Amino acid sequence: MNQNINHNNMKLSVVICVYNEAQNIHPLSEKIKTALSSIDHEIIFVDDGSTDSTTEKIKNLNWNKVKLIELKKNYGQSTALAAGINHATAEYIVTIDGDLQNDPSDIPMMLNKAEKEDWDLVAGIRSSRKDGFLLRKLPSRIANWLIRLTTGLKMKDYGCTLKIFKNEIAKDLGLYGELHRFIPVLAHLQGASICQVDVKHHPRIHGKSKYGLGRTFKVVSDLIFMLFLKKYMQRPMHLFGGFGIFLLFLGVALNVYLLILKIMGQDIWGKPLLILAAIAFLGGIQLITIGLLAEILMRTYYESQNKKHYQIKKITDFESQDPPIH
Repeated sequence: MNQNINHNNMKLSVVICVYNEAQNIHPLSEKIKTALSSIDHEIIFVDDGSTDSTTEKIKNLNWNKVKLIELKKNYGQSTALAAGINHATAEYIVTIDGDLQNDPSDIPMMLNKAEKEDWDLVAGIRSSRKDGFLLRKLPSRIANWLIRLTTGLKMKDYGCTLKIFKNEIAKDLGLYGELHRFIPVLAHLQGASICQVDVKHHPRIHGKSKYGLGRTFKVVSDLIFMLFLKKYMQRPMHLFGGFGIFLLFLGVALNVYLLILKIMGQDIWGKPLLILAAIAFLGGIQLITIGLLAEILMRTYYESQNKKHYQIKKITDFESQDPPIH
């Protein structure tokens, strides 16, 4: 768990990643002001290398609740989210799109649910999604189906940016690359309690969408990594070693069989089986070696940074409680 959390009695940090969203900054800010008027909050805009006047629009807001983080170039949504979350100081952190498709008026309801029912993560479901079918809805449905199938985490909508987290959960997500699509899965790996609620969704009015059909292929490649994180992060030898031992024994068995054929006078040179035996034997040795190296790397990862490979939900000290009255 992140040890540098320093809540300043503020209730909510709103993290908004923006990239060329100049026309949306002012109306989004007004909606947030109205929605969060009764909640102590801060607004963290993360400009992900915009090439239009987005940063100027944010600076012109002249709002003391706003903090602007300008990245040197366009890193992508995951890195921008990580930057915003790292600078958030409140008890709860909410992420919301900067294109006005998410509605800030849903935030108080989500915060209330997280507090009253003690959820670590409350995620939005875009029940009436206002996007085009071919370029947005279809890729999203395919991605959602793949994630449900492979991770075992059953959710209706993994891709809705509108989510609210406890601070410690958000800061331990480990966002990089393009893992923002798997935020619920990353939280689930920490043992976070998760629920979903229906939220409003609006059509984009200003600017251009940054998503398309090609996103589905990225999801597939990221899923392979997510599956590794889920099942073998702390025991990589079980993955590489298992395959490696199987291939090694297969290679040895084939070589013994070919040796018997050779002793019996048969010509084995150039047979496809000989090539398969050699590949299986060498591949098995390589996979076992990779597994050993991965185990050493994971031990170094945890031990060098004093990281715990477990998460504690709650500690109850019975010694500090009053003895029962007889």
